[in-house]
Amino acid sequence: MSAEQRIASLIATEINARPDQVKAAVGLLDEGATVPFVARYRKEVTGGLDDTQLRTLSERLAYLRELEARRVSIADSITSQGKMTDELALSIAKASTKAELEDIYLPYKPKRRTKAEIARERGLGPLAEAILNDRKADPETLAAAYINTDVPDTKSALEGARDIVAEGMSENAALLGRLRNHMKENAYLRAKVVDGKQEAGAKFSDYFEHNERWANVPSHRALAMLRGWNEEVLSLTIDVDADDPNPIKPAQRMIAAEYQIGAEGEGNKWLMTVAGWCWRVKLSSSLSLDLMRELRERAEEEAIRVFARNLKDLLLAAPAGGKATLGLDPGIRTGVKVAAVDATGKLLETATIYPFQPRNDIAGSLATLSQLVRKHNIELIAIGNGTASRETEKLAAELIANITGPKPQKVVVSEAGASVYSASETAAKEFPGLDVSLRGAVSIARRLQDPLAELVKIEPKSIGVGQYQHDVDQTHLSRSLDAVVEDAVNAVGVDLNTASIPLLARVSGLGPSTAEAIVLHRNEVGAFKSRKELLKVARLGQRTFEQCAGFLRIANGDEPLDASSVHPEAYGVAKKIVQACGRDVRTLMGDSAALKNLDPRVFVDERFGLPTVKDIIAELEKPGRDPRPEFKTATFADGVEEITDLKPGMLLEGTVTNVAAFGAFVDIGVHQDGLVHISQLADRFVKDPNEVVKVGDVVKVRVTEVDVKRKRIGLTMRKDGGGEASQPPKREDRGPRTSNRPMQSAPKSQGEGALAAKLAEAMRRK
Repeated sequence: MSAEQRIASLIATEINARPDQVKAAVGLLDEGATVPFVARYRKEVTGGLDDTQLRTLSERLAYLRELEARRVSIADSITSQGKMTDELALSIAKASTKAELEDIYLPYKPKRRTKAEIARERGLGPLAEAILNDRKADPETLAAAYINTDVPDTKSALEGARDIVAEGMSENAALLGRLRNHMKENAYLRAKVVDGKQEAGAKFSDYFEHNERWANVPSHRALAMLRGWNEEVLSLTIDVDADDPNPIKPAQRMIAAEYQIGAEGEGNKWLMTVAGWCWRVKLSSSLSLDLMRELRERAEEEAIRVFARNLKDLLLAAPAGGKATLGLDPGIRTGVKVAAVDATGKLLETATIYPFQPRNDIAGSLATLSQLVRKHNIELIAIGNGTASRETEKLAAELIANITGPKPQKVVVSEAGASVYSASETAAKEFPGLDVSLRGAVSIARRLQDPLAELVKIEPKSIGVGQYQHDVDQTHLSRSLDAVVEDAVNAVGVDLNTASIPLLARVSGLGPSTAEAIVLHRNEVGAFKSRKELLKVARLGQRTFEQCAGFLRIANGDEPLDASSVHPEAYGVAKKIVQACGRDVRTLMGDSAALKNLDPRVFVDERFGLPTVKDIIAELEKPGRDPRPEFKTATFADGVEEITDLKPGMLLEGTVTNVAAFGAFVDIGVHQDGLVHISQLADRFVKDPNEVVKVGDVVKVRVTEVDVKRKRIGLTMRKDGGGEASQPPKREDRGPRTSNRPMQSAPKSQGEGALAAKLAEAMRRK
């Protein structure tokens, strides 16, 4: 079986598919096809693999190909040394992880001169062999024969023999695997405060004396402790069998079993001592580093998964739609920044008002806002949820109350990342003459109209819906978040004639340069009348057109099907369906009653199978349908504007801003999100908070705890108001101290210590 066949077979098992499906998908991805394109328009080729399966396939494909490359490299290295055997080659071929491969390679890996090599150079290799082969002989007696100018006494001879035997033990791949598994099953992670760091590291006080099974440490606690270690506040150790009363610990007994070290004979006694020394000095420390590395990887993987899931929910939040909107970016001393945009998001007018201290110009502020609402027929008022948001919302409520006739609706929206956008190159290009502070108000207005279209302009990491996002592998995080953005944009579809460059750049097959070329063409020639006109754009060829066309929409164009997700390559099938109904395509689109009577099998041909035909009929039933939910928003309680206004027992409405493994954070309008612990999400056992809530959900919560000093708010969604379980959860189950505002990671100090350096080396080794 070739390497590619082996990879396809393994991935097929992992994603519950057939090897031929995986092979077909890999072929398409290798040719440059994107996951959204393959998932949507190549179902016949892949046998219907969905985007989730394809994302997993893509990630695993990269890992397994790296594994195969490393496998070849190791085999070549060992072969070049003249040490390859059939048994060794089989072991290399069977290794299923990088760690397993590195264990096999360890004895053959070029390394610096070791104590064991020095001992061999001094002629002590035969002594080590003699002790291993004759367990009844006294090692002291055997060692006497090896005394020379380089080996002055039996003690030196036995130390050299020990180094040789211990090196063999520490490079035994099978033994290493068993010991590593033993540690994974039995090890404990122990955290302790570094003397003198109690005050400076108070934020890590919950881990000043902490002990937990390694296998059970959740992501948020692992990352918190690793950060404490990184900041030299905590010391972390991996302990195994520490509580075992037997003087010969299980790990030492496992080494003894591997080398058949018994209780009788002087040689066995000496070897048992060597086994204990090897475990204490060599193996326990190196394997502890492996476990620490794996703990970090496991924690990072979960943190990235949580961030990606929350980002997806935020991007796919319900849009308020094309309505003239007034964006308010709250501020006290610097004033409230105001931006009016039309139904398409085009900036109409800006202003700055000063209703708060020190000016307190409430009358002037209301007059300015009222004039903007009348002038631009404002239907929505978007208020950023930062500092002074409740005061600004109160001002907006007064404004709305004084308006006669149709009243605009006020909505508090997340302003996460708005300041990042304001200072970005994208914002500078959009609004070159506009003050940076006013750009944020534009972004707040637009993200109410269409969250997806606006949030794609911000680097995903800056949106801030993750836990400990600055502590994880940034390359992996960026790759995962970019995939989420790509999937979200292509799931919704993009209006070709109104989309911004950042939004177009996320469309399947496009990128920043092609998106810029499309907008330049649109500005010079005018709106696109058909998808086919894309081929007139500079540097946009047939291959790119194939990838992107189905995800781009043209409303009221020359070709009605251009407003749907039907790919141009399948227009022939779509038109056969239309003809079968005896209707014009424009009148048929949206008529589900007429389309439901059709038999999809009739329209199957050599190129387009049943899945594609069914998709076309579904799209004709609801052309250009938006997968996002219906727009609705939370209503904050009057008179509850600060954390000091909260009282246990209050029933409030709020919006879920972040979901973590331990619960959900909810914005209830007091400038500090409250936490609904996982035990308080429902009147039943909840294993995963995402079973109950997602980012953007509007929920009803009851206050169970208010800690003004530490800015902590405990909430419950249980119908019984929390009952006995409403007591605040243990600190270690709360997760990060911050809510949806992740702590910033500190840079490593130069004095971080040898353990940190070894962990870094272990990460590089992986």
